[in-house]
Amino acid sequence: MASEALSNGQGRTGLISTRYIMAMLGSIGLAIIYGFKVNVSIAIISMVNHTALNNGSSNSSVGLEDGPFVWDNKMRGLIHSMYFTGYLISMIPSGIVAEKISAKWVMNIAVLLNAVASICSPVAAHISPAAFAAMRLIQGLGGGASFPAMHVMIAKWAPPKERNVIGSIIYAGTALGTVISILLTGLIAADMGWEAVFYIEGGLCFIWFTVWWIAIADSPADQRRFISAQERSYILSSLGNSESRHEKETSRIPLRQIFSSMPFIAILVAHFCSNCGWYMLLTQLPTYMNEVLHFDLKTNAGLSSLPFFCMWLFTLILSYVLTKLQGAGVITLTFSRKIGTLFASVVPMICLVIVSYVGNALGAVALMTIGVTCIGGMYCGFLANHIDIAPNFAGTLVAITNAVATIPGIVMPNVVGYLTSSKDPDEKLFAWKMIFFATAVFYVIEIIVYWIFGTAKEQPWNKTDSSHPQAVPLGRNDD
Repeated sequence: MASEALSNGQGRTGLISTRYIMAMLGSIGLAIIYGFKVNVSIAIISMVNHTALNNGSSNSSVGLEDGPFVWDNKMRGLIHSMYFTGYLISMIPSGIVAEKISAKWVMNIAVLLNAVASICSPVAAHISPAAFAAMRLIQGLGGGASFPAMHVMIAKWAPPKERNVIGSIIYAGTALGTVISILLTGLIAADMGWEAVFYIEGGLCFIWFTVWWIAIADSPADQRRFISAQERSYILSSLGNSESRHEKETSRIPLRQIFSSMPFIAILVAHFCSNCGWYMLLTQLPTYMNEVLHFDLKTNAGLSSLPFFCMWLFTLILSYVLTKLQGAGVITLTFSRKIGTLFASVVPMICLVIVSYVGNALGAVALMTIGVTCIGGMYCGFLANHIDIAPNFAGTLVAITNAVATIPGIVMPNVVGYLTSSKDPDEKLFAWKMIFFATAVFYVIEIIVYWIFGTAKEQPWNKTDSSHPQAVPLGRNDD
């Protein structure tokens, strides 16, 4: 599909069009952001003094040398949650700045914040756990700014017919970034020490920062280099010359109608419940593999990254299959969204319940991999549903649901840290079982509410006199 867009003569310059260069750089940028989102989950395993935490018991069974910090599970949970606190704080303000001033620079600053905080993290960790947590807060601020920025960039750079292609290229970076970061962090921490993780990964970001700064502008109209007049004209004409969002009179957001709309409430509930499982696995899977399955750091990194690679593949395959079925008239768009959401909830729920009773490490890893893989169904399920019910307010709807759905990212690490703080192996195993069962309950709620009230039908409150269908959507967008 992308090759068709590049070969039909519509704005092609050289080997690849500038809008696709923007998309690939944006994908790398989000990969960087997501890499920092998860790298501490791996690095922190080699940062803590396990012998001290285990009252002098050796930790050789998991192949780790003790780190310098006596941070128990509660402290580690607090550190993990600080990222999501920053993420929640910056989301809406950064969306406004991206729309009104510069999406390019919001994204650049988002990556810069992550890079600088990463380089400062070793020193901060030696100062105090609070200082290290503050670095995670700063990285969270950058993470929350990244998706609104890239959403505005897509709206200004992507012709309507190519928006799905360009958007897919960009957001694919989130899954690949997770995979690469987990693998790279595990290898660096095991071979070079945990400090090297933050210095190396932080330093590499400055390459992207420089290229993005020089090569990409906020819109085709502002792009002065690396773009042909033909491509600029093609993009602007396809957007109806409406890419300058601040020049348009915005429509009033019908908040009362939105919050009284059951289709929207269904998406909101699904997003929140899904993230209870998603964030728990995203931040706590390495800890579970270390404490319960007793994998060493290198094995932990490899096995922790496998589910996210599988999720990336599954997302692409499921999306393609559902699109084909819709095109053939086999299923409706509403049913397609419900199938995607069903995969993202039923399968992880079943896997979490079964893994609580599986004593075999290989079986537990297989189940966790299947569960995380199928969570990818959310991208063609409820997360894609915002634009179905109200395309004129899709960005605003995503900002609202994602703000609420970020709460589990703040709460889950602290809850897990508190419940798994016991030194007794049996009590710790029981606590993990309770965590998995509680997460399964949220998935049940998601299934019931979304299956009953979810729909892809456009809602009446989407109609406004001053709507501009091809203009940049109002509000913010996130994963």
